[in-house]
Amino acid sequence: MRDYVIFTDSSCDLPASLVKEWGIEELSLEVSIEGIGTFLNHEIEPAKFYGYLRDKRPVKTAAANMEGFVNAFEKIVSEGKDILYIGFSTGLSATYVAGKNAAEEVMEKHPECKILTVDSLCAALGQGLLVKYAVDKKNAGATLEELAAYVEGLKLNLAHWFTVEDLFFLKRGGRVSAATAVMGTVLQIKPVMHVDNDGKLINMAKARGRDASIKALVERMKQTVIDPEKQTVYICHGDCYDDAKKLADMVTAEFGITDILIDYVGPVIGAHSGPGTLALFFIGRER
Repeated sequence: MRDYVIFTDSSCDLPASLVKEWGIEELSLEVSIEGIGTFLNHEIEPAKFYGYLRDKRPVKTAAANMEGFVNAFEKIVSEGKDILYIGFSTGLSATYVAGKNAAEEVMEKHPECKILTVDSLCAALGQGLLVKYAVDKKNAGATLEELAAYVEGLKLNLAHWFTVEDLFFLKRGGRVSAATAVMGTVLQIKPVMHVDNDGKLINMAKARGRDASIKALVERMKQTVIDPEKQTVYICHGDCYDDAKKLADMVTAEFGITDILIDYVGPVIGAHSGPGTLALFFIGRER
């Protein structure tokens, strides 16, 4: 039986230390900052990146191109290994499609190899948490096919709940109207958002003020969480660690969960959600 590698893209926002520790492979996406340059996801220090956003410096992101995937996949295949690619949600990016097309091209050229792909329908550390569970399953002895089926079966139970501080980043991305952004800012209305079963970010509710929006994330978790005492929870933030820690403390107090990873929302998502973004990821009965 051929060995295989779990492959993902940097929209998963996993810390580089975990990527290395888990032995997974990752294709880094790019972010372009006007007047500064173009960087791979891990090449720019997160706090500095959010400083550029606060200064209203224009930032652009782009889906990964097929060539990058082909080169990365061929390197792994040349080592005699197969691949499971878990990709950024098609509801938010064309990155997964590029990876899937690259997989098909590489398998045509190397018929001895197998590259299976899964559209995670996830984003940020939600995608990262899905990869974490995949790593655990692989380490427990799952075959490539077993692992692909497992990830497909789990992905719609991986709940994503977001809130943001600055509505104008959502306005720029067309997710709220200009009038909503202005009125919400004046009234301190914070959206409570969700990544749905199509992998798209949608507005679900509103909260009055930051504290209320953080509590709303915990309330959403109470509604659907499965066996919380056995869970790992991921929290990511747009340069607002204190709020992320507050959310983590609330999760621990409510559910007794202590296995919580807190890290930044990376540039790919952060460019569109802005400073002050806060997100909670866990396994639930449904998304």
